[in-house]
Amino acid sequence: MFGKGTGLLAGALVVACMMLVGPSAPDGGLFVRSLPADAAPDVVANRVMTWNICNPCDTGNVDRAAEIARYAPQVIGLQEACVRDVEGIREHLENLHGLVYHVEYGMVLEKRSRCGGAPWSPGGFGQAILSAAPMTDRVSVEYPEGGSEDRGYLAVTTTVDGRSVRVFNTHLAQRRQEAVRADQARVLAAEVARYDRAIALGDFNAVPDAPELAPMWALATDTDPRCRPASTGMCRPTTDWRSKFDYVFVRGMAPLEHRVRPTAHSDHDMVHADLTWSG
Repeated sequence: MFGKGTGLLAGALVVACMMLVGPSAPDGGLFVRSLPADAAPDVVANRVMTWNICNPCDTGNVDRAAEIARYAPQVIGLQEACVRDVEGIREHLENLHGLVYHVEYGMVLEKRSRCGGAPWSPGGFGQAILSAAPMTDRVSVEYPEGGSEDRGYLAVTTTVDGRSVRVFNTHLAQRRQEAVRADQARVLAAEVARYDRAIALGDFNAVPDAPELAPMWALATDTDPRCRPASTGMCRPTTDWRSKFDYVFVRGMAPLEHRVRPTAHSDHDMVHADLTWSG
């Protein structure tokens, strides 16, 4: 009933679909990316992650989502994030990996050169928090002084390991701007201190013994047990230039496990911690 041309067309469509299933399918392609055998099968209820995803960088959101899905944290703090990239990551986490996250944004810039968009409507750039549990009481604060680029923090209340906790996600001023970072850290620490149970994570752009981090160390502990202000260099670096800039500070909680995961998709490693309640 159908001619030879119809059969050839059907065959071509089958080949095209098979190509989309392969590992080189483009961002948004119709495939399910296989994960390593040791990948978390579902969201880990007591795991939190911080990741500066690097912007601008030549990285697809399919790859970013696959990296996150491997460890499947309950809460994820992203820095240097564009709204459209976070939307893509979130969609891929759900559609390709079956991981469903709520999202809140703390954008501090509208910048077309970083995030695209129309000249009259550039994309938002800043922080984002993904959480497997709903989030409430969102607060987005831009620091009074950002240094060479606007910076701020995003705070939400959500659930980690079955209990409510305040989560802060921040990105402090760039390197060689110590005085600006010191002011920013004081602003953040004053807010974190209001909560008996809090997690403050992000890219602090400072090594553990930097004076500007003193306000944070005074009220919270990093989840890397080897990293303290008087560290002798045992703490694990988290950047391509082999400095520790990324932290998961906890207050009213304690780490069970801390991991730094190198990645080819950013100039910062992924940092995640499994937590337990200390009281």
